[in-house]
Amino acid sequence: MHAPQILVVDDDLEIRKLLARYLQEQGFRVQLASKCADVRERIAAHQIDLIVLDVMLPDGSGLDLCRDLRATRCRIPIILLTALKEDVDRIIGLEIGADDYLGKPFNPRELVARIRAVLRRAQDDHSPQSETGRYLFEGFTADPFARKVTDPQGGEIELTGAEFDLLVTFLDRPGRVLSRDQLLDLTRGRDGDVLDRSIDVLISRLRRKLSDGHPIPLFKTVRNGGYQFAAKVTHLTDQG
Repeated sequence: MHAPQILVVDDDLEIRKLLARYLQEQGFRVQLASKCADVRERIAAHQIDLIVLDVMLPDGSGLDLCRDLRATRCRIPIILLTALKEDVDRIIGLEIGADDYLGKPFNPRELVARIRAVLRRAQDDHSPQSETGRYLFEGFTADPFARKVTDPQGGEIELTGAEFDLLVTFLDRPGRVLSRDQLLDLTRGRDGDVLDRSIDVLISRLRRKLSDGHPIPLFKTVRNGGYQFAAKVTHLTDQG
């Protein structure tokens, strides 16, 4: 079995060299790119398992590149590197489909830990049990293997990676009140910042996408507690 191959995209030569050396020491294979234009070429030429993507690139924004990749159904996990500290910038990254983010400057050991956590989640998404298990709630169907949600009329609902991960977290725990810290830990595999409001934004987006015109509120806000998935959930199998 081949070691995972990581594509590092950063315009800083020293950072590219540092990360390439460190990731190789940790057992990863590495491809390098310095600008947006190189990314699709690397993806076409190599089996890329995860992209470490700087937000500020000489020929465009890493956020725009992330959005474009997701628009073309590219499911390669993406970790954003950003020097921007505002919550809104991190939230935008999650909304457009990034799997995690890390602010500069960062410790390479933390990046490796996050890479491994994201790769584990990606592997779990394609596990045999995910292939046969689907969820039914209020006429909606969520398929973890295909990472697809369909509405009661059979139409597909477009969700970002972060939105889908958060929904499945609730579907696995229907009726349970989950705090923001728990949700951050369950969806991103790390300790969350208690000031991070990205969970609130993702819940709001899920409410809009899943509850538009629907009479039953799927998500309840529990004061001083967190959030609760209020609908009945049925776990379907190939025989169910």
